[in-house]
This record gives sequence, C-alpha cells and structure tokens, in this order.
Amino acid sequence: MKRIVLAVIAVLFFLSSAAQNVEPNWESIKARPYPQWFSDSKLGIFIHWGLYSVPAYCGKEQYGEWYLKGMMEKTPFRMEFHNRVFGENFDYRDFDKLFKAELFDAEEWADIFKRSGAKYVLLVSKHHDGYCLWDSEYAPNWNSVTGGPKRNIVEELTSAVRNKEMKMGYYYSLPEWNNPLHVWTKDPHDSIGTYVEKHMIPQFKELVSRYKPSIIFADGEWFNSAEQWHAAELIAWYYNTVGGEAIVNDRWGSGADYGFRTPEYSAGITQADRPWAECRGLGRSFGLNRNEPLENYISSENLIKHFVKLVAAGGGLTLNVGPSADGKIPLIQQERLLDLGNWLETNGEAIYATKPFPKFYEMKNVSVSRVDENIDFNWVRNSPDPEISYDNFTAVWTGYIVPDYSEEYTFEVIVDDAAKITIDGEVIIDFDKNITNTSESNAQEGQKFNFSTGMKNLKAGKVYKIVVEYQENNLEAKINLFWSSPSLTKDIIPSNKLFLKQDKSENGLNAVYASEKATISYTVKNDNLYAICLDFPEDKLVLSIDKPEKGMKVIFLDNNSEMKWKYKKGKLVIDTSGIKFSDIVSIGAWTFKLENYFGNE
Repeated sequence: MKRIVLAVIAVLFFLSSAAQNVEPNWESIKARPYPQWFSDSKLGIFIHWGLYSVPAYCGKEQYGEWYLKGMMEKTPFRMEFHNRVFGENFDYRDFDKLFKAELFDAEEWADIFKRSGAKYVLLVSKHHDGYCLWDSEYAPNWNSVTGGPKRNIVEELTSAVRNKEMKMGYYYSLPEWNNPLHVWTKDPHDSIGTYVEKHMIPQFKELVSRYKPSIIFADGEWFNSAEQWHAAELIAWYYNTVGGEAIVNDRWGSGADYGFRTPEYSAGITQADRPWAECRGLGRSFGLNRNEPLENYISSENLIKHFVKLVAAGGGLTLNVGPSADGKIPLIQQERLLDLGNWLETNGEAIYATKPFPKFYEMKNVSVSRVDENIDFNWVRNSPDPEISYDNFTAVWTGYIVPDYSEEYTFEVIVDDAAKITIDGEVIIDFDKNITNTSESNAQEGQKFNFSTGMKNLKAGKVYKIVVEYQENNLEAKINLFWSSPSLTKDIIPSNKLFLKQDKSENGLNAVYASEKATISYTVKNDNLYAICLDFPEDKLVLSIDKPEKGMKVIFLDNNSEMKWKYKKGKLVIDTSGIKFSDIVSIGAWTFKLENYFGNE
C-alpha cells in the first residue's frame, strides 16, 4: 500500500511539473493545451464594479465604466452631468469617498451566480482607472481596502465563489488612463516601457501570486505590441504559477495571436481554432448605467436564445452584471440571471460539455418594418430590433424628400460598412469599402467609420423619391445621413423634410430591416444530438439532418416524454402536436434530445 501511495504521489508530481513547464516564448505557450474545463463551462459571469459605479452614468449606447475618460476629454455630455450633480471641483478620485459598498455581500453574489448556471466568475480587479479591488502595494491609496469600502473585494468574492465550486478569474487592465508613469491614450504609445516594468508587471504578479486565479482576462492592449506588454513572459509565468487549469484570453497586444477569443457585443463567431466566449452586458453597458432605457436590456427569452446560438457555434458567454455602488446587483439583472439558471436546470445537458454539430443552425429569413424619423443611427454592436441579428443585416429606407432651396445639395453618409443613396432614380452615393475593425475588444474607442459624399441639384418644394440602402457586416453598426447647400448648414436630414408618401401627409421614412435568423440550434454530447428550438414547434418539428441510427429515441426535455418521429425524404419529422401547455416549463428555447442519434460506439 505504501508503494502504491508513493507511486500515485510521483505521478501527480510529474503531471504537476509537466503542467508548469512553460517557457516564456510563444512556441512553448501555444504547445500547452487549453484546459478543457473552460470549453465545457459555456457560461461565466463578468462583474464590472468600481468607482464608476457611483455616478453610473453615460450615453445610452456607451460604457459606464468609461466615466473617467469622459472627464479627461471634457466631453460636454459628461461634464454637464458631472458638474451639475457633483460640482465643478469634484475630482474623479473623490468618488473613492462615496464608494462605500455598504450592502456588498460576497456570499449573496456567489449564490446568485451559482443559481444562474455559471461555472466561472470574472471580477474586474482593476479597470482602466487604475483603482484596485484589493490592497495592492502598487496602488497604496487607490484601492478598496484603504478607500471607501475598507474591504478586500477580490479576497471576499474569491473565497465565496470557490466555496460554491465555481472557478474564479480576474479581468485586469494592462494600461491606466491616469497613471503618472504613462497616461494611456495621452502619452505616446511607445513610451509605455517604464510603466510596464515598474508598475504593471509587479502589480500583475502580486495579484496572481496572492489569489491564483483560474482565468486572466487582460484588456486595453490596443495600441501596443505583445512584446511591449511582455506578454509571453507574463503568460508563461502565470501558467507556471497556477498550473494546468489556468487560461488567458486573447487581448495581449499585436503579435500575440493567442488566448481564448473574446468577441464583444456580437452575433458570435465560428472560428474553431481555439476556445471562445462572447462577453456582453445585460444592457448596453458593462458598468451600471442609470441612463439606460428599459428597452436596452435584453429580455430573458432573447438572452436564452442568444446564449444557445453561441453554444451551438462552439462558443460560450461571459455575461456581465453591473452592481450599484452600494454593492447590490440590480433586480432586473438578477431576474435575467435566475431565468437563465432556471432554463439551464431543465436544458443544461444540451449545453454543458457539448460540442458543435457540423450544421450549427436551421435558418430562416426575417424582416421588421417600421417608420423611422430620419437616418441617424449608431447601434454600436447591437441590433436595431430583437428580431434582427446583431451582425449581417440590411436596412432599406424609402420615402420622399422636399428641399427648401433651389440649388445644389451635398449629401454625406457616415457608415461603417456599405450604403447606397438614390434620389429620383439617380445614384448619388454608392459606397462599399468593406472595412472591418481590427479589434473585437474595443467597442468604445477607435471605431473606424467611412465618409462618402454625392451632389445633386434640387428645386425648392419639389417632391423627390429617396431610397437609402445599408449593409451591416460585423462589429459596429452605424449610419448617419447629412445634407447641406449654400443656404443650408450641414445637418442630419430632419424628419420634417422627409415623408412616407408623395402627398407629404406623414413625416419620416419607411424602414425595412432584414437578416437571417436561427430557428433551431444543434449541439452534440456523446451519442446524442440535441435540437434546441428557438421558436416553439406547435404541431411538428422538421429537422434537415442525416438519417439517425436504429434505436434512436426523441425526448422532450421539458417533461422527459418520448416523442413519435419518422424519417422521410432527408428530413426527420417529430410529432409535437401532443405536447400540452402544462408540459412546457422552459421559456425562450425548447430542447429535443435525439438520444443515440449517432449509435453506440
């Protein structure tokens, strides 16, 4: 027995040593396999909470955690609010006195996250403002222990999360907006060396050495190379310190090309070369934004549908909550998390530890018609309507335009992808440059938009037919249509010059948005194929898939009942007419398990 015990210890020591033998170069780092637990987890919780949670204010499509950046740039929208509410002499550092976290309960947070079905938690340990949620030696008077809360948020939450048997990780901003060693976005990008060596590297190692996180989510890498961030050295050191379960994301500077992918507020991706998880908030912002309207918040049903589509494509979701300054997670955010958790209690076997089916989805074309006042939109990385995809959609506006002056007008469009403007059958602008933003990690800065102009002579009072066509590909979604003339200052074409009908009876433009929409998502686990319906099949469910192996059963997970089915002309037809309303417990998506679809191995 003693020899067996010693042998087991030797094996464990060997495995541990092997897992920690990573050299500080990309060849060695990339040879290390990504830990399987992350790909199996599918769902994690992101937490943006800090001094920015005190004002909790920004534009409706902006990020609340960027409050300091708005102050530094003295943007009128931000400063009007700040001066009115906090006073002209109130510095951003003064928020530390108001950030009390008096209702913060780490155990309560961990319980909510566990009930959501999440398998890991990512806390923003330090955002771009440099404020730390632990007592960092490198931010001695700029952290939650010496500051307002007088509490070590990192330590408390890490303990609570691990007690709930979830993995704990940290978001860590590589640069800082307000560090005297390097004022990020203000100082020359290549002057960052002293900051990295004297502040960022030792602080990063302090955080990792003390708390051994399973995940590091780096951010703010945009303007520098992986070499300038010492990325290979830091990642190798992190892996050797924490061991085989450690994983990092893909935001380590140009030249890295490594880490789990992190598309931000997107329709997901289909790249399968390494793990990925979309990160997004329940609203438009990560940090709490009290200025957000209710419609900005994704509904529970649409959250479930979106999550299912990400998993079907081989990815996952890191879903953000933005607690208020007192430490409470807003009730609407709690509701969404718990609704998702309830869905996972019934359907989790079709999600956790699954792999993608070669055919991710069954698709259909959808369109939404409405009246828009004018064309002045910046959806950022969102959709113009819940029915429309976040990416790869089109919009067509039709109506009539009536000028006030008889002269030559200049039309200008600001657009992210492609636009075409036609007036009375004449193409004025036809722009399609197909530019794609290079970073998926930065939705608030560095957006690349295109400008295109065209000219046409118009007569005062004459009614002209106008057609505007727009194509959105991926990431940012934006289109603004301006006009100007010798007698008219450049401005968005106003609604009182746009009409739905030729008789000028109603203002605005007829808008039609269109995209493809997934109706069924597929996942695979062992010999089972799961068909997750995003629209409930009232009478029958038709799947365009290969013929199943003999002995397959179809189980409706909501009530574990076996369904009748037949296979005919390349389609599997499942009879769902017998499902009663009382049998349905899920919202948003409904799972049919094709048990033993692939047959026994």
